[in-house]
Amino acid sequence: MSVEFFVRLIGMVVMGLGGMYLGTHLSKLANDDAYLWASVFSMVGALMGLIVTPFLTTRPVRSVRALMAQASARSMLSALIGLIVGLIIAALISFPLSLLPEPFSQLLPFFGALVFGYLGVSVFVMRQNDIFNIIGNRLSFGGGEAGWQGERNILLDTSVIIDGRVADIARTGFLFGSMLVPSFILNELQHIADSSDSLRRQRGRRGLDILNQLQKDDTVSFRITDLDVEGVRSVDDKLVILAKQLRCPVLTNDFNLNRVAELQGVTVLNINELANAVKAVYLPGEKMDVQVIQEGKEADQGVGYLEDGTMVVVESGKEYINELIPVVVTKVLQTAAGRMIFAQPQNPQR
Repeated sequence: MSVEFFVRLIGMVVMGLGGMYLGTHLSKLANDDAYLWASVFSMVGALMGLIVTPFLTTRPVRSVRALMAQASARSMLSALIGLIVGLIIAALISFPLSLLPEPFSQLLPFFGALVFGYLGVSVFVMRQNDIFNIIGNRLSFGGGEAGWQGERNILLDTSVIIDGRVADIARTGFLFGSMLVPSFILNELQHIADSSDSLRRQRGRRGLDILNQLQKDDTVSFRITDLDVEGVRSVDDKLVILAKQLRCPVLTNDFNLNRVAELQGVTVLNINELANAVKAVYLPGEKMDVQVIQEGKEADQGVGYLEDGTMVVVESGKEYINELIPVVVTKVLQTAAGRMIFAQPQNPQR
């Protein structure tokens, strides 16, 4: 027997009894048959209790629980502090308000507690980042200079976990804060690892291995959380909503998730953009050595790659395939896929 069904039965009995007493009282006023009035009002009350009780009991409790599950610890602590501050202010003004003539002396202190409690919660939740930053600047929790700022979370997307480079980047110390992996991301990785497709299965297992490495690495701040978003089925949507609730960035390689998150005001950290940013910058006229490995799309072109994966298109380089030759940069293009360099042989002899 479910809790909601049990509550419905209790509500049906209570409102049925209430309807019976109300019907008996009204029958006396109408000077009519008390049994008929009590029976009708009792059945109406029982029916209303059966239907309405969950909306007054279990449904609001369930909504509050879902809201509390989605709220971050920082937001809940800010709300609690704001409520305490608001009630203290309300208590301070309750004494002068109680000196007013009735009914103001009885009503205004109560409404003051409601208003200032609400304002305290609202203000402290809206300005929670500023408040904790101020606390972090004054106090050092955990012995670190960053204080509360060092507790910034970074949500990891499935794509960036499977990619694998996040482990190496985390070890370098460039990611400030704690890397956070929600349980629904972990479930998606497990689903990918159990896929019937061999390539997809290998990618999922590599992602799980990366998480295992991060969890065992003492130099990396990493944890898995049970925070979830109720009523949302898409993993990407859950990740964006959770990032907005926690006010933290998302680390991803997914182009579509990147754009959706930016449109909703979520900060995005893209490893591909980071990789492109740290690649060596070459200007027209600079020289380099390139191993030509294949033909290009155009006639007489050769194609090679630098150590960081940058493509180098060598004009008239087809005849140098499988050779390491010095080239001169003629043009550099930045595309969505990365940086592309056009060059020509420095000393063409053929």
